[in-house]
Amino acid sequence: MNEQRLIFTDSQKKLLSLLADGKFHSGTVLANTLNISRSAIWKQIESLSSEYGVEIIAVSGKGYKLNRPLELLSETQIKSGLSQQSAELLSNLEIYQQIDSTNRYLVERAQTATASGLVCFAESQTAGKGRRGRQWVSPFGSNIYLSILWRFQNDPASISGLSLAVGVAVIRALRELRLIDIGLKWPNDIYWQQKKLGGILIEVSGEAGGSCSAVIGLGLNLYLPEKETASITQPWVDLEQIRTASPLKDWQSCSRNHISSLLLNHLLPVIAHFETDTLQQYLSEWRSYDVMLEKEVSIYIGNQVIDGIVKGINDDGMLLLQNNAGELKTYASGEVSFRASL
Repeated sequence: MNEQRLIFTDSQKKLLSLLADGKFHSGTVLANTLNISRSAIWKQIESLSSEYGVEIIAVSGKGYKLNRPLELLSETQIKSGLSQQSAELLSNLEIYQQIDSTNRYLVERAQTATASGLVCFAESQTAGKGRRGRQWVSPFGSNIYLSILWRFQNDPASISGLSLAVGVAVIRALRELRLIDIGLKWPNDIYWQQKKLGGILIEVSGEAGGSCSAVIGLGLNLYLPEKETASITQPWVDLEQIRTASPLKDWQSCSRNHISSLLLNHLLPVIAHFETDTLQQYLSEWRSYDVMLEKEVSIYIGNQVIDGIVKGINDDGMLLLQNNAGELKTYASGEVSFRASL
């Protein structure tokens, strides 16, 4: 097995399933249930903590408990929640307990004969990829780390604007959870009340005049432990905070597996049909979710800083910015980053 892609042993999986309720379980009961020694239980606890970062509390006289209840991703549960259309578009679904990066893994698989529709989830990432080389904070069992491989018949220019369409798909899925105040920050961020809830990273390979492949990555914050957030340099939010601020109806049914299925139900059809639908089918909806429209921003291009007011996006999905001289300029995805001016 590639050491960068880890899957639980049967004992680790059974142990975590017993601890998943977040309550204390005695070492003796755990050992008897798993038919192993108490010292073996301790070794498994140590392994889960050191290898995967699972937070397990040990208290003498009480036993072991997780820091908070845990729901592991399940291939069976995710597939059972797929629509018929999405199930037909899915070629394979892989779940790893730990991986360096779901995007990097599928970029590697894209170099082989792997078919479109391969989906990879991870419980944690050791080198999660954000935009412009930044690291995506990826603690164990807390969030959604998802990548999809898709092959297109035409060259990379034919899927220009795919990240904007993917953003629309994610918003559609989240709206099914009855989330309000969610939107999109150009070109590929998911926002709630001016805080980042998720991000999209698309990596395309192919040559002009030929076919191409794309790896579509999504990171969505469901719960970020406080100790993991020190390296995050921008305002962020997770679904746990949103739930606390404005309780969602039927939230208990919105498990990680349910949310994973919901995302795939919206993402797979949008990705599969993008070459024929094109960006034009999504522009109006994307604009309705634009959280930066008419906001004062600073755009950074290398060492250059450009201040202005966002005027939306043009029909090619490029950012429209009115600078301080009153000129309307366009900026392409990937060459700029921006944040709201203070």
